[in-house]
Amino acid sequence: MMGGESRYLGLAYVAPYIAGLFVFTAIPFVASLYLSFTDYNLMRPPRWAGIDNYVELFTRDRTFRKSLTVTLLYVFMTVPLKLAFALFIAYILNYRLKFINLFRTAYYVPSILGGSIAVAVLWRYIFADAGLVNMLITAFGGEPVNWFGDPSNALFTITLLRLWQFGSAMVIFLAALQSIDKTLYEAAAIDGAGKWHTFFHITLPLITPVIFFNLIMQMVQAFQEFNGPYVITEGGPLKSTYLLPLYIYEEAFKKFDMGYASAIAWVLFVIIMVLTLIAFWSSRHWVYYAGDKRS
Repeated sequence: MMGGESRYLGLAYVAPYIAGLFVFTAIPFVASLYLSFTDYNLMRPPRWAGIDNYVELFTRDRTFRKSLTVTLLYVFMTVPLKLAFALFIAYILNYRLKFINLFRTAYYVPSILGGSIAVAVLWRYIFADAGLVNMLITAFGGEPVNWFGDPSNALFTITLLRLWQFGSAMVIFLAALQSIDKTLYEAAAIDGAGKWHTFFHITLPLITPVIFFNLIMQMVQAFQEFNGPYVITEGGPLKSTYLLPLYIYEEAFKKFDMGYASAIAWVLFVIIMVLTLIAFWSSRHWVYYAGDKRS
């Protein structure tokens, strides 16, 4: 009797989560797939259009091709740099330094604030024509840089905002570094191995599972980036920062073309899924778990 009551009590505890998952995730997920095959502008019922939206995307929509190119460039530029920078800071913070806990907290704070609208606005003012960065450049005798008005600089500036939010990846890397058995470093030191040799032959192989986890998480987040480009540049200039999430937003909530926006969203979903599957496939060649026996 008690076992039955415990089972129902457990179901009661998880019921709110299951209901939320069903109502706010599963139903919208399926509905968006259906809407991607319709002509739907919120003012009239959806009208079945078959694959017309997808044909339009891949054959006639130059804006989509431009946005896709910018998004892929942004992801492939941001994710490796962010992971490398997060690992570098984590490696430094792994040493026993004075006030180390204060430094760890200070480096983590940007990841909490980085996705906010306020920080995006602040970033826009820092890199403005008369902003702090150009003031420092002119103070050292350089010429001011048009960070947001020049297409060749705008995406890089948006990327810097993403790099600044490295705290979450850094904390995970730091936990992985602290879990490495210190006797391995002692044995390497006895054999005369230097720091570089130790890092590339002991540290990196042992934290590859964490690198893989951070790679997947950061890639998915980068593909979904919206706040920074929308607040700072609104996709400009010349759509040089016009990421796919901005395109989805404008099609859905400015042009009210929900069918077309859903089609773009599903293309984005498929791209993320394919790249994630490729990452999982490649992981067998470079990710090493405890107990692995590889030649």
